[in-house]
Amino acid sequence: MRHRKKGRKFGREAGHRKALLRNLVKSLVISERITTTEAKAKEMRSLTERVITYGKKGEIHHRRLAFKVLGNRDLVKKVFDEIAPRYQNVAGGYTRIIKAGFRKGDAAAMAIIEFVEEKEGVVAPQETTTKDVKLENLAKESEKTEEAEVPSA
Repeated sequence: MRHRKKGRKFGREAGHRKALLRNLVKSLVISERITTTEAKAKEMRSLTERVITYGKKGEIHHRRLAFKVLGNRDLVKKVFDEIAPRYQNVAGGYTRIIKAGFRKGDAAAMAIIEFVEEKEGVVAPQETTTKDVKLENLAKESEKTEEAEVPSA
């Protein structure tokens, strides 16, 4: 039984698995949106979010920790200067996983993982109640009946 056993193995040894996840995180930082299998996306999400959190803290120690994962100074700079400031007022949840069907060759569940874009200055839509929805539906129905009653010339 796998009780309290965290993480997926992907049929790889530890070094290979670690390299795979690092490369996925690098690709996500470079292009900000990648398509991979659903399991890999879910597994890399925690590593990606950890790197973004390092970027939000911004100290030299956190730069070094991010470098351990990314292995490239330009990518570390991008995380700390471009990506992390977007999420300065957000406590986690920097990535989104969208299911993207199944791969043709082996029918593996595919997913798109991307950074969540925080829109500044956009007012969140107001909550609609069932009463509001019923009123809108009644208004639409009355418009339809008025159009049907008017004879065409």
